[in-house]
Amino acid sequence: SRSFLSYPRHEYFRRVLCNLLGNDVENGELPDDMELLGNMVKDICFRNAEAYFGIHVE
Repeated sequence: SRSFLSYPRHEYFRRVLCNLLGNDVENGELPDDMELLGNMVKDICFRNAEAYFGIHVE
């Protein structure tokens, strides 16, 4: 949804995702590599939609 009111939902998703990945790093299930994890979060939260819809968001 592109409504301004949906912003908190998307922000909440990003926070939950980052918390999940952080816990996985602490448990040794993911490598402690900020570049890798940062790109993973960007891919999940932004780049997949950009590629699917064929748009570019700054």
